[in-house]
Amino acid sequence: MSCFGAALVATASSVALADMGPRPRAAGETLSAARPEEVGLSSAKLATIKRVMDEEVAAGRLPGAVVMIARRGRLAYAESFGFRDKAANAPLARDAIFRIYSMTKPLASVGAMTLVEDGRIQLTDPVSKYLPEFKDLKVAAPRPNALGEQGVELVAAERAPTVQDLLRHTAGFAYGEITTNPAVKAAYAKAGLYKPDFDYNTTDLSPEEFTSRLAGAPLAYQPGTVWQYSLAVDVLGRVVEKASGQRLGAYLEERVFRPLRMTETGFSVPADKTDRIALPLPTDPATGAPNRLIDGAVPKNDSGGAGGYGTAADYLRFAQAMLDGGVLDGARVLSRTTVELMTADQLGDRIRPVTTPGELLMGVPGYTFGLGFMVRKEAGIAGVPGSKGEFMWAGYAGTFFWVDPKEDLAVVMMTQAPGPSRAYYRREIKQLVYGAIAD
Repeated sequence: MSCFGAALVATASSVALADMGPRPRAAGETLSAARPEEVGLSSAKLATIKRVMDEEVAAGRLPGAVVMIARRGRLAYAESFGFRDKAANAPLARDAIFRIYSMTKPLASVGAMTLVEDGRIQLTDPVSKYLPEFKDLKVAAPRPNALGEQGVELVAAERAPTVQDLLRHTAGFAYGEITTNPAVKAAYAKAGLYKPDFDYNTTDLSPEEFTSRLAGAPLAYQPGTVWQYSLAVDVLGRVVEKASGQRLGAYLEERVFRPLRMTETGFSVPADKTDRIALPLPTDPATGAPNRLIDGAVPKNDSGGAGGYGTAADYLRFAQAMLDGGVLDGARVLSRTTVELMTADQLGDRIRPVTTPGELLMGVPGYTFGLGFMVRKEAGIAGVPGSKGEFMWAGYAGTFFWVDPKEDLAVVMMTQAPGPSRAYYRREIKQLVYGAIAD
């Protein structure tokens, strides 16, 4: 079921952006506009974003991109570059619709936390309280055989995974695309949870098929011991459905999208809007591999981990609401204290990462994980600019956002460029935006 609402009517207001003159605001761009200098940004420096993006498009490395920047609660930059559909020579508009893949995870995580605030879920609840199939799980633990060769032995989980584990990726689940545990990869492939020719797509399974098949596969690690990026937020989506009695998309529409006026965000794209879906290049420029992405049709399940669609403007509203402590334009979706909990370090010294969140997302150390968001531990260490306490996540198809409370900054970059260059573009846009801070 689509969760798109009616698009906002473009207002008569105009946005003065970078060093360009006023232009009509795209539908959904509802943050009040500011010239960059009014919010401590340099128009000249922001112009570098256009030069860099235009060069990448001209070189055939990117199909196109939309970048939006809010500072001090005002929209200071909103530009589109390149093509929505390069083969058709169709330019990319600022209101293009993108497959946001894993940027669905923060949305689903916020939805779960509204149920925590309602007293209908506790973070310490075992997942099996809502999904009984996740009782008595097994772990595929590495064990050397008599010859000293590495093998795998199924052992009982030492404790049940909890809702908190789902939110922070410590439940012991994995992604077949990422895990190096051969027993888990094989089990996920057999169950249709991992498709070697179609990354990060479980939308062909019903909610019941998804949970029963995942529960039948072994865990990769003992719950609560290891951070591994995983299908955990898809399971979280099923918990939200059980606790709320609604399909995930319908619940998020009611509690997150509608209050924040995210009118073009959902788990499918209406037929009359499919001509706004941004397309990737047919093949990845770095590897030559074909780019295959989900198609916008109504899925069998609303994938809380990777099933979302939306516009840059919609996601910027979500980011701004998180920056403002769970509220935007008078609509509160979470309390300030809940947002603070979600953006605090939830790993500490007791939970070790297989690959740290920052290395996975941008190829840099210095980040930990909260509840649904990656969080910067300090100003240094990472090879990208930023502030202690900034939080963020990204999507498989090339989307990226971050929120920096210290700088009062929210940024969204949307593109459809899956492949190994994603980390490069995330680092690049961070450098360009921070280089434009001029106060």
